[in-house]
Amino acid sequence: MNIRRLQHLVALAEEGNFRRAAERVHLSQPAFSRSIQAAESELGLKLFDRGTQEAKPTPAGAFVVERARSLLQQTRNLERDVLLYRDRAVGDLSFGSGPFPAASIVPSLLADVRKRYPGVRVCVHVNNAHHLVNCVRREEHEFFVANTVDVPRDGAFHIQRIGTIPGGLYVRHGHPLLARRHVVLADVLGYGIATGRLPPDTTARLLKLVGQPPDAKLPIAVECDDTYLLRRMALDSDTVIISSADLLAEDIKRKEIHEVLPRDLPQQLSHLGIVTLSGRTPSPVAAYAMRFLADAAAARFGRAAA
Repeated sequence: MNIRRLQHLVALAEEGNFRRAAERVHLSQPAFSRSIQAAESELGLKLFDRGTQEAKPTPAGAFVVERARSLLQQTRNLERDVLLYRDRAVGDLSFGSGPFPAASIVPSLLADVRKRYPGVRVCVHVNNAHHLVNCVRREEHEFFVANTVDVPRDGAFHIQRIGTIPGGLYVRHGHPLLARRHVVLADVLGYGIATGRLPPDTTARLLKLVGQPPDAKLPIAVECDDTYLLRRMALDSDTVIISSADLLAEDIKRKEIHEVLPRDLPQQLSHLGIVTLSGRTPSPVAAYAMRFLADAAAARFGRAAA
């Protein structure tokens, strides 16, 4: 039974009169009467006792009208929620973030979404891209923002490049390496490196620089995707961390952390991007979030090359 016919049943039950009910739903009385008769025929039940002036629901009619009211309320709720969803006023936003964007551009997105769309529930999963790509593949997240080197180029994913972040090696003020005139990567390894999960190509390049075969294990002292913990390690020990000047700007400004530049280590770049499933239409709030992140990355890191 269609929604309009349910509306007619409720109108007749509430008005108790065919003429008034017909006027309420903007139908002629004959057309309205045919609608009620069609409902009774469709259900195989007599729904109203008809008098000369009044129409009263039968027990079956009262039962049907009660259910009809509930369905009509749910329909109105759905229509309202769809409008709110379309306007990004309600809904869910679930996405992933790599450690660097989580510490740089994601906080401003979260603050903006909470102010603009307080009805939206947000879930953010911070991890490395190797893990997040599987979350997007399983549709647990609509997208993730991270270094895109680990993302398979098999057509399953769409990658929007939004920025390039230079990476480097950083140590505390007074670190023994800072007293050396020339530093090579082998010197750094002796103090232990702390880093997030490195992409395979970066690991291979570092192994080659220290004269190790490609299948060797890079001597990483601590692997951690939490940039705050890495920063604390650099400040509180002689461990060398892999990070970016952007994330350590205040520490560098206060001269509490310094960059170490090994002569044999070329500049390392993190290619930041937004990754979605190919061909999937994002929700309105997800589309807004991705535009916000792209603009925030451009303002902070500069526009990424196409």
